[in-house]
Amino acid sequence: MNTYTGTINGEHQRIGIVVAQFNDLVTKRLLEGALSALKQFGVPNNAITVTWVPGALELPRAAKLMAGSGKVDGIIALGAVVRGETSHYDYVCANTASGLAEVSLNGPVPVMFGVLTTDNMNQAMNRAGGKAGNKGSKCASGVLEMIHLADWITA
Repeated sequence: MNTYTGTINGEHQRIGIVVAQFNDLVTKRLLEGALSALKQFGVPNNAITVTWVPGALELPRAAKLMAGSGKVDGIIALGAVVRGETSHYDYVCANTASGLAEVSLNGPVPVMFGVLTTDNMNQAMNRAGGKAGNKGSKCASGVLEMIHLADWITA
């Protein structure tokens, strides 16, 4: 039986990060977590590309463009969608998740879903470096593991 146990090593990896500007109080913290973890795992600063987009709905397009560029080995998508008083939240969450999944499943590189979908800002802050950890840092380790998984499977 062959078993794969994830490798989290950032040496020689080029990572793209797409970040939503909307709710930047949260997304900046997610980005800080991702950058800190990537550094910890050995990804050099000059191998990280950060791109800002207006909001969560723009993340899939930016991720698709970045994935197709050949300039990155993996992508982290970071955003924060906080429930409001209208159904807008449901549409943004569903379409962002669907779009990023499409890019990850059908594109040349893995895409990590680091978009918080919360009922309130307190929940978002807790997941962006508060008592629930930092989703950005978890996505950093996840993207490296997925890059190595692809290398292992296709070797």
